[in-house]
Amino acid sequence: MFDLLDKYKTNGHFFFSSTDSLEEVCNAPDNKNGVYIVYQLKDGHVDMLYIGASGIREILIVKDSLFGLKQCIINGIGQQSEPRTQAWPLKMLAEGIEALDIYWYVTYSGSLKHHPGGVQSMLLFQYAKIYDEFPPWNDKIKRHKRRDR
Repeated sequence: MFDLLDKYKTNGHFFFSSTDSLEEVCNAPDNKNGVYIVYQLKDGHVDMLYIGASGIREILIVKDSLFGLKQCIINGIGQQSEPRTQAWPLKMLAEGIEALDIYWYVTYSGSLKHHPGGVQSMLLFQYAKIYDEFPPWNDKIKRHKRRDR
């Protein structure tokens, strides 16, 4: 679905169940920034739940490793009041999710300087173009539909 991610050669993924330690299973780098996509495994189906990004533009310019992918995935910096190590297992149990499959891509490191927020926006736009909505856990983002006149 997201061909634009093919250019990011530093990438990986891991599975997370509600009984796992997110800190232990997360294999994303803590000193690199980029985007991550969360898929749910539920009732024999795989569906995208969330598209996230690490790194703040002003911080990336000064130091590109202050809040890397791993810390962003684990703690959900700026996303919610409690860290994902606590929030995700509760949400998974409440929604009947068997496991999460999290894919991550380094977009901002070395000579490759694609701002994670910009890449995230492009991914969200592509998703919304296909499904006419954002992934369920990106629910804070509201899509304004045009009215036909």
